[in-house]
Amino acid sequence: MRSVAEPRPPEPLNRVVEPRPAEPLHRVAGPASPSVAAPAPVPSFGRFSPAALAAYYRRQLASSLAANLAYRGAVAIWVLTSIIQPLVFIVVWRTVAGSGSTGGYTAAQFVAYFLVMMVVDHLTFIWHMWEFEYRIRNGTFSPLLLRPVHPIHNDVCENVSYKLVGLVGILPAAVLLAVVFDADLSGTSLAAVVAFLPAVGLAMVLRFVVEWCVALSAFWLTKVAAMNTVFFSLFTFLGGQFAPLQVLPAWMQTLAAWTPFPWTLAFPVEVLLGRRTGAELVLGYAAQLGWIVVALLALRLLWTRATRRYSAVGT
Repeated sequence: MRSVAEPRPPEPLNRVVEPRPAEPLHRVAGPASPSVAAPAPVPSFGRFSPAALAAYYRRQLASSLAANLAYRGAVAIWVLTSIIQPLVFIVVWRTVAGSGSTGGYTAAQFVAYFLVMMVVDHLTFIWHMWEFEYRIRNGTFSPLLLRPVHPIHNDVCENVSYKLVGLVGILPAAVLLAVVFDADLSGTSLAAVVAFLPAVGLAMVLRFVVEWCVALSAFWLTKVAAMNTVFFSLFTFLGGQFAPLQVLPAWMQTLAAWTPFPWTLAFPVEVLLGRRTGAELVLGYAAQLGWIVVALLALRLLWTRATRRYSAVGT
């Protein structure tokens, strides 16, 4: 007779399997402390070598240039709006000066001032302080924080590429308006042009860093449009965009000199027009460098504190 094996008891249908603990991604050493995951590193200013940053800038600038050329219609509209404001100022201040002079400027010199101002403003302005609120509120800033490269480098590339494409429209417009309104550029010489190049270069750096600091206020404020408007109102008057500083009252000229505003706009314009030479030129360079150092220190401090409290809503 064949032996019959005893039947095995059926497996329970709802057997609970003990889960294995997951290995932590980053172990943090500590006395008798459990293993925890370390937070993702926040992009910093000095994580990459100059060679690595140079390679990044080459690629990102090429990409940004291609994007601006693809949307050249939008760039043309922005360039057109950049021409309208100085054109209005030219008409107004030529009328004010008449056949005489105001604040040391004749009608033709006012034309030259605002045309050079138009070019300098195009080379120095940034728009990111108007975008930061949207970036943070909609969560589009979160992917930028996950990249190893600091977000400021991407903004620099976008800004420079736009300016290069926009110059194709700004420079011919400045030449045309100079001929139509008979601009007086008699003070512009080769020495003034050479002195203008470092002045406008430092102005570009100064304005970018200062306005990026202002943009970081979106980490603390829900709405920043009002603050941006106040900032640009001060910038327009104290920076010399509305009128040459020599036209303003003496107390306002003194106040402006102790702010970064005139060193980003009025100073490069006056250098190219031959109105800043010798000791005044050296003082202007020193003021630009001093404000750049202050702005960079403020940017590091604000960035560290802003990323610590960052939270976003969106997809």
